[in-house]
Amino acid sequence: MTNRKEKMRIAGKLVDGDCGELEVFNPYNGELVGTVPRASREQIAGAFEIAASYRSALTRYERQQILMRIADIIVSRKAEISDLITAECGLSKKDSLYEVGRAFDVFSLSGQLCINDDSKIFSCDLTPHGKKRKIFTQREPLLGAISAITPFNHPLNMISHKIAPAIATNNRLVGKPTEQTPLTALLLADICYEAGLPPEMLSVVTGLPADMGDEMLTNRHIDLISFTGSVPVGKYIAETAGYRRTVLELGGNSELIVMDDADLDKAAELAVAGGTKNSGQRCTAVKRVLCIDSVGDEFAALVAAKAAKLKYGDPMDPDTDVGTVINEDAAILFQNRVNDAIEKGATLLYGNDRQGAVYSPTVLDHVPFDCELVREETFGPPIPIIRVRDIDHAIEVANSTAFGLSSGVCTNRMDQIVRFINELETGTVNIWEVPGYRIEMSPFGGIKDSGLGYKEGVIEAMNSYTNLKTFSIPW
Repeated sequence: MTNRKEKMRIAGKLVDGDCGELEVFNPYNGELVGTVPRASREQIAGAFEIAASYRSALTRYERQQILMRIADIIVSRKAEISDLITAECGLSKKDSLYEVGRAFDVFSLSGQLCINDDSKIFSCDLTPHGKKRKIFTQREPLLGAISAITPFNHPLNMISHKIAPAIATNNRLVGKPTEQTPLTALLLADICYEAGLPPEMLSVVTGLPADMGDEMLTNRHIDLISFTGSVPVGKYIAETAGYRRTVLELGGNSELIVMDDADLDKAAELAVAGGTKNSGQRCTAVKRVLCIDSVGDEFAALVAAKAAKLKYGDPMDPDTDVGTVINEDAAILFQNRVNDAIEKGATLLYGNDRQGAVYSPTVLDHVPFDCELVREETFGPPIPIIRVRDIDHAIEVANSTAFGLSSGVCTNRMDQIVRFINELETGTVNIWEVPGYRIEMSPFGGIKDSGLGYKEGVIEAMNSYTNLKTFSIPW
């Protein structure tokens, strides 16, 4: 799984980069995983020209069959794909295999949904001023192309969430995976072509933003930009994109709230799983645990004990639970934030062990709610526990950050559940589940610095990827 020499996929053609090559290294052992081209701005423009000039004539059935074949191929090659994810991203094999399964869901659900007739009919004789007419709606592909930009933490599933709805709606897409993990996206493009997707409908370009300029944001053929990634980049896209649609799924600082009536053992399981799965590198990972003070000692001890049972280290070891974070610099940042929290009064209960890009599951109690570890998005496996007095205090602290992506709540009291659902400033509230729980077609997205309120998920993406046309006829 090392030293792959890849080319870009521009409308199915294998293309070198005008700006040379980019090396991709394994974050665990530093080995060269492969090289990819560095595209120029002109090459990006060429990919959009091809996409915008093509008009797909695929029927709903034909699109469904392509999507289902992609899903089947992904499953048939799951070992190879998960090996590549683990090699370039450092995720444990447990996590990369799970991601392959999620990508299967994205393509298979898109295939099922694309054959639905989504038109609506409105009768016009409903008021004294009405007429004997009917108004109809139909969804049509965008006139131009979709620009899709994806992050490192889910190198297969994130770009699947861009590509599959585009195929389902007969659109054309140019995708740019992050330069940190581009290899999986190129493999996925090959799978799409193998499944029968017309090559003009998909290009995957690779390289550095510095070489590309803002072509992925400002090209005249772009009708929509779908971006998943950091808040600063998302805000830059919003400022730069101009008169075109943007769907921005940005960062999070998701909390798990543990009330005093909760089953503490079950809540501790959620805290550890939510904080460490995918090495904590999920926008919806548990970044803060807000626990009622009266049960805090017992809860914190349970969390520390469960975290200590996790195996961390070599991501290729099938028994490893937590692999690396994306690189050593990230691991150093997390360790520094943990040390800062300890200096400010937090108690380290477990972890804070770093070996290169491997950073252990780490549990801290009595974390100040305003320290950097929990004010910023710490994109790794620390599990900080913040003590709160009551439900009012929990809601106040939960809403005190700039983010508003998702929340998890551990309580059985319906009055408290209703308050959390209504008062938490967040895009999702999950009761007795981790903040990030969802299925691949359910609406997903945040508010505040986590997004503009537009949702992702297969159904929402298919809606945003289309133009709604209204027409009426007499009857």
